[in-house]
Amino acid sequence: MNESILITGANVGIGKETARQLAMKNETKKVILLCRNQAKAEAAKSDLEEQTGKKIFEIVIADVSSASSVRKAVETIKDPIDAVILNAGGLIGKAAGKITPSGMNDLAATNVLGHVILVEELIKHDKLKKAVLLASSEAVRGVKQMGMKPVAMKTSSVDEFALVLDGSFFGDHFDMMQAYGYVKYAATMWTFAMARKHPAIKFVAVSPGSTRGTQGPDSFPPVMKFMMTYLILPVVMPLIGMAHKLEVGAKRFVDGISEEHYKTAVFYASKEGKLTGDMVDQSTFFPDLKNTVFQDNADAAIHRFIK
Repeated sequence: MNESILITGANVGIGKETARQLAMKNETKKVILLCRNQAKAEAAKSDLEEQTGKKIFEIVIADVSSASSVRKAVETIKDPIDAVILNAGGLIGKAAGKITPSGMNDLAATNVLGHVILVEELIKHDKLKKAVLLASSEAVRGVKQMGMKPVAMKTSSVDEFALVLDGSFFGDHFDMMQAYGYVKYAATMWTFAMARKHPAIKFVAVSPGSTRGTQGPDSFPPVMKFMMTYLILPVVMPLIGMAHKLEVGAKRFVDGISEEHYKTAVFYASKEGKLTGDMVDQSTFFPDLKNTVFQDNADAAIHRFIK
């Protein structure tokens, strides 16, 4: 049982709904909302307290794209926590390809850099006891019906993963949607490398699936954002069985971090060709996920950018 859980990106969308669902579990005694903006975090905390009737929410402020910000945040966490849900990130938007001070582009820094530092610093200072859940994505193995091509790296070497993380892998035509799957692949492989380094802690990757009510559409140009928010995600995709409610996506995280049958070093997501429904082990049709050399290469590549 996890009595205390930290969630990154917890003030909106699926992060906030995950916090709400976890708070309703009898065993939960503390939910830490790690957010970038103090005012938004305070508003989310107040709303969650009103929804749940519980005063168990705490706020930690950090920007997960900034190494120094995350390290400072870890210093403010005094008591060990049971579990961490690495939810912050997403498609980022226009700045996705911009290089950050770390050397990663903004897409990778927001989805990978701060999360790696957060978990490793917590472990280093004996502040993490039981479990880590990474929010991954079906974009890793692709969904043909949605025009999402699977990740296809040539060697999955350290150098190649590093090129993914700084964006060079994609050449002059940086496609945020394409790059997102590769960045999530790198993060997922790091998760599995950590599972082998720290066998006493469960490390699991879970995709929330195609979920309505998230901030994902905010990254698109105005017309596409409108279409995704008011037509494609709420109307079209549910009709063809390719999207589910926010509560369903969040429950995947809650179950993944809480239930014992979700095992360490496994990426759970929708069945092949699906974006919703039951979750299965993705390595059954994307075998590179089980390659320990590739896992270690992703880990090494990420640490090239951590100073």
